[in-house]
Amino acid sequence: MGIVRDKKVTLTYDLRIESFDAEIYEAATAENPLQFIYGAGQMLPAFEAAIDGLEEGAEFRLQLTSEEAYGPVNEEAIVELPKSIFETEGKFDDERIKVGEMVPMMTSDGRRMTGVVLDVTDEIVKMDFNHPLAGEELYFVGSILKIEEPSVEELEAVYNPAGGCGCSSDGCGSGSCGSDEGGCGSGCGC
Repeated sequence: MGIVRDKKVTLTYDLRIESFDAEIYEAATAENPLQFIYGAGQMLPAFEAAIDGLEEGAEFRLQLTSEEAYGPVNEEAIVELPKSIFETEGKFDDERIKVGEMVPMMTSDGRRMTGVVLDVTDEIVKMDFNHPLAGEELYFVGSILKIEEPSVEELEAVYNPAGGCGCSSDGCGSGSCGSDEGGCGSGCGC
């Protein structure tokens, strides 16, 4: 069986930046492989396209441009924030907020994001909210270990991570998951 939509794929890879000969940046080994549901939006689209149809045991070698990977560095994602927002009980958190640290944050509309602290002054904290690999070409070498049917629970976790079926007030929220009646189709992957 080759890799197709909604199959659970288990694979290994070595990821390098700059070239296939560069130092390994990240790896998924046979002892600690990468597992994902193909076609569920968990992986970079260009990565998935490159392994589409591969069979168990197949090896792959692929290069993704920065545009195919995490895009170019967006200068607008580098921001200066008031130092006061990093205070706890009136005191600046200098244990966590220091140059090079990754800091989880939340936007005013509740979206989670992680930024890297670039600079700390008396008044501001300069942060970069670009993906750490933005602007980089990625070089993958790996192999497909296993392709299998995912469990119902694995599919639900990917397509409906919040639990229940509250896709919209007039759609799946009616409890008609898995049918075409509520407007969500099978699996309720809204």
